[in-house]
Amino acid sequence: MQISIETTQGLERKMTIGVPAADVDGQVVVALKRMVKGRKIDGFRQGKIPPNVAQKMFGKPARQEAVQQVMQRSFFEAISKEGVKMAGMPTNFEATVNESGKDLEFVATFEVYPEIALADLASIEVNKKKSVVTDADVETMVETLQKQQAKWETSTEAAVDGDQAVVDFDGFIDGEAFEGGKAEGYNLTLGSNSMIPGFEAGIEGLKAGDEKTIELSFPADYHKEDLQGKAVEFKVVVKEVKKPELAELNEEFFKGFGVESKDLASFKVDIRANMDRELERAIRNDVKNQVIEGLVAANQIDVPGALADQEIDRLRQQALQQFGGGQGIDASMLPAELFKEQADRRVRVGLLMNAAIDAFELTASEEKIDALIEEVASTYQEPEQVREYYKNTPEQKSQVEALALEEQVVEKILESAKVTETEAGYEEVIKAANASQ
Repeated sequence: MQISIETTQGLERKMTIGVPAADVDGQVVVALKRMVKGRKIDGFRQGKIPPNVAQKMFGKPARQEAVQQVMQRSFFEAISKEGVKMAGMPTNFEATVNESGKDLEFVATFEVYPEIALADLASIEVNKKKSVVTDADVETMVETLQKQQAKWETSTEAAVDGDQAVVDFDGFIDGEAFEGGKAEGYNLTLGSNSMIPGFEAGIEGLKAGDEKTIELSFPADYHKEDLQGKAVEFKVVVKEVKKPELAELNEEFFKGFGVESKDLASFKVDIRANMDRELERAIRNDVKNQVIEGLVAANQIDVPGALADQEIDRLRQQALQQFGGGQGIDASMLPAELFKEQADRRVRVGLLMNAAIDAFELTASEEKIDALIEEVASTYQEPEQVREYYKNTPEQKSQVEALALEEQVVEKILESAKVTETEAGYEEVIKAANASQ
């Protein structure tokens, strides 16, 4: 078997393979025998078709089948022999010489993985946030949980930040009503920032039955281009003001959050423990994201199109699942352009992380795996069941092992990276973490 490899462009390779005629002709004979086996043709006994007749009737399809099989087998033998790291299957096999009695020659076009030599990791800069959960943070969290469980009571008092106002409003631009600028019985929580800046503040101080014209401007980056920066007047009528009646801090309230606290003091201990875990996870993920960003920025690599296409298909499926399963919708109907940038990034990060794993000669640490499983298990009422589930379910354990390797890569890179530390509050860290998701 003769093999030659040509670089066409980027990661694309063209492999030309020559196979001796005897190998192909032998496979044709096998295919031909299989096609005529058991067949009945007029003038001949069943299964006793003369070779010349069989060749005339089935020779062409037999050769087509044999050549396809020979090309596929020979290609993978050549890939193994040459030590080529193929990324995705060949786009096609093209027979350039395909005649009986002559050596078969065919061409396969495919992509390879990029060769990655990691850049100097000292160029990566990471700013690690230092933060602790304070008593004030715990108090704020308890108040937030109370508000989430609050009951809304109609009030004759003026609306303030945090209240709900049921309003009718009409919007006008240059004296003309515009599409989407009108609503009736709209339930608005003041301070939620669900309306354009200034709208909610304009309702503060109003009571049920009050009317007011609020003069504002749409933000310059408003999602509707035809309204960006436009001056607008909203004529508002307040139909009802509702104030929150905070939930009582009792055992029933505590149980609603999955804890067995008997009193407020023990509830705060449980809440602080959860906040500590959340804060630690947020800081760790923030550092990890910065390391990955630095790794990507320092190493410009080509992305194999075949791998990107596979990732696009995964993202399409995820998108359908997020929208209720997409019954009757073919995922391939979703435009690839919607997912290409994200898919390219995912593949690029995966390739670089794997290169780092190889460079550092890392294997998943059992200690790290146990720590990650424990982090999840500690949030459940029956942690031992969770531990057993992760350790005895191959798919779940494999996912934890992959995550452990990622953590180990980050730790190794941090040994060389430029790391600074900045003091930050709990809310600041958590908000930043939520924004990056």
